[in-house]
Amino acid sequence: MPAWLLPDHVSDILPAEAQRIERLRRRLLDLYASYGYAQFQPPMLEYVEALAVQGSKDLDQRSFKMVDPLSGRMLGFRADITPQAARVDAHLLGQSGVCRLCYCASVVHAQPAGLLSNREPIQLGCELFGFDGLQADLEIQELALASLDAAGIAQVHLNLTDRAILLALRASDPAFAAAEQPLLQALAAKDRAALEALSGGLKTQTTQALMALVGLYGPALGPNGVLARARQELPKLEQITQSLDRLTAVAESALFVRHPQCQLTIDLADLQGWDYHNGIMFSIYCPGHPDAVVRGGRYDGMGEAFGRSRPATGFSVELRVLAELSELAGPAVESADAPVAAPWQDDADLREAIAHLRDNGRVVVCMPAHDFQAHTGPKLVLVNGLWQVAPAL
Repeated sequence: MPAWLLPDHVSDILPAEAQRIERLRRRLLDLYASYGYAQFQPPMLEYVEALAVQGSKDLDQRSFKMVDPLSGRMLGFRADITPQAARVDAHLLGQSGVCRLCYCASVVHAQPAGLLSNREPIQLGCELFGFDGLQADLEIQELALASLDAAGIAQVHLNLTDRAILLALRASDPAFAAAEQPLLQALAAKDRAALEALSGGLKTQTTQALMALVGLYGPALGPNGVLARARQELPKLEQITQSLDRLTAVAESALFVRHPQCQLTIDLADLQGWDYHNGIMFSIYCPGHPDAVVRGGRYDGMGEAFGRSRPATGFSVELRVLAELSELAGPAVESADAPVAAPWQDDADLREAIAHLRDNGRVVVCMPAHDFQAHTGPKLVLVNGLWQVAPAL
């Protein structure tokens, strides 16, 4: 096997792409800072118990694992930064009120998320801890939409759902848990035949609710909207009623008045994303990409594994994908001026001239003599004893 060959679903980020990603990273982290989100940088490696919290099978299956040569304990490469944020909030920061954190770092997946997905995505996101009110959900959704605005992506589609509906069905039917994974797969595929085949041991109410969920997608509001139909077709369980009330409040909020370019829909069968979510969830889709670009939602109580249970909500985006879709990523070099060539010489006046140009935002590239002579762009030349920038030929 050639030494240059990379593993499947792993790729290099070459200079032009790296510069686009870095420009967008800076822009977005500055945006998050303007909302009061503090950046943190967790380690790539942790004990597996800290990475697969709330019994998350998704995290467990997607995590690379190895034995620590020092302790003999099982380590994992993080597949998602959200559990690390929950650990930092619960165990290290210990704030009593609202805590806002943001991050941008690589994660590693044992299995790719999709056919075209990279196994080492750059995950950028925000997490809000300590408040269970709807305002927190709306702030996170607003920040996710603002991220796409900052990336120059004008037309987006936001889809809402709430995992609490499924959790209510599971709590009301003891037989649900045994078939949960295949039921979720059938729901995601909107496969009524598979749902019917899997529902043999379920209560009639549960089966009817699952069948109803398959058809509960489309525009959120109005007499024929998803929310109105859901109130008629789903069981009158308290948790489901509360969930529909929350979704209605989000759909009717001023958020979507401020973002008229955002198309809002609801799909109550769309529960894709990490399985640690336990409340309102959302996905944002953009033209030119087949999968959701942004995913987020509530994961209340994750911090309990680290000693302090807290309300929590957040979102994340794969920065490489966002940079590829961005209309504002721009050229590889931020300066409008072309790079200036300089000869590779040990000359104090030349070095001072180069430093002055760089301090003023110009890109200066030192070159060997033959490359410098062949360069047709701007270059530093000695004129009457002074180093000056000669224009491009």
